[in-house]
Amino acid sequence: MRSAVVGSAVLVLLTACAGVSFERTTETSGTFSSYGLAFTILSSDFPKGAMQVARENASDANLANMEIKKSIVTPYLGPFDWLLDIVGIRYARISGTWGFAATQ
Repeated sequence: MRSAVVGSAVLVLLTACAGVSFERTTETSGTFSSYGLAFTILSSDFPKGAMQVARENASDANLANMEIKKSIVTPYLGPFDWLLDIVGIRYARISGTWGFAATQ
């Protein structure tokens, strides 16, 4: 019993991660990419949904005029996606632009 609890805790801690990167293209603008991982068990996401983790991670940078151009969540099983709500790990990535491009 104890090893099952420890194993579950390790799984939850390992899947609760996120990352973000920014690249400047001009002095006042650039691109960004953010990702998040979430562990799902019985339709409950830990710590939150993967897409929410990725969005909050990018938002925490507090850059002006952020616009998401692309978002993806994997794995996606279409009509059988409910299987991942039993037990699964989801990965979400968003990317886009930030700031104000110089106009000439």
